[in-house]
Amino acid sequence: MKEIIIKAEKLTRTYKLPAEEIHAVRDVDLEIRSGDFIAIMGPSGSGKTTLLDSLGCLGRISSGRLSVLGRDVSQAKENTLVFMRRKFISFIFQDFLLIPSLSALENVELPLYFARDKQDRGRAVELLQKVGLQDRINHLPKELSGGEKQRVAIARALAISPKVLFADEPTGNLDTKSSQEIFELFRKLNKEDGLTLVVTTHNPQLGALADRIFYIKDGSIVPKEASGLSLSS
Repeated sequence: MKEIIIKAEKLTRTYKLPAEEIHAVRDVDLEIRSGDFIAIMGPSGSGKTTLLDSLGCLGRISSGRLSVLGRDVSQAKENTLVFMRRKFISFIFQDFLLIPSLSALENVELPLYFARDKQDRGRAVELLQKVGLQDRINHLPKELSGGEKQRVAIARALAISPKVLFADEPTGNLDTKSSQEIFELFRKLNKEDGLTLVVTTHNPQLGALADRIFYIKDGSIVPKEASGLSLSS
């Protein structure tokens, strides 16, 4: 059986406001194993992004237990969470977050600088080739389409050879064709390279490409039929 790399037990994330407490994630139990391709689905405001951020060490959970790669990070200090993100975890976002003044190649090299790893231009070129951008390595973000920008972001996320890749609505700013291509690329990375993927999406056709789906509503994991989504799969 594959190794459990992320385990959440009663994971809760609460935000305290002057007049109330917002329970963004409530008592979530889940396991993610090495090589999984997971989709987290739910309507806007359901807690998808907060759950993804929590699992990926982008902030400390409020209560419960969270183990990532065998390390209990439930109440870890910020420097520990930063270490986990720099060495083992990568993120992709719907807004791409590329540096406008850097070429595609330079954007891919950037994580190696922050991880204090030896920069390897050859590896960055190989990653851009892997995502089908061998002819765009010297282009600036403004010279790329939305789908191409997201492919650069994927190549950049792969630069540190992450154990798990999190993607938050990675097709939110893309057209239907580009969205399908990005999910097919995820599927290829998962099946051919064994990359563990955790992706949020509200698109049931794209979510169906994952191996497993967790449905979330009002911060809790719920059955598919209770998720509030219009689901055709």
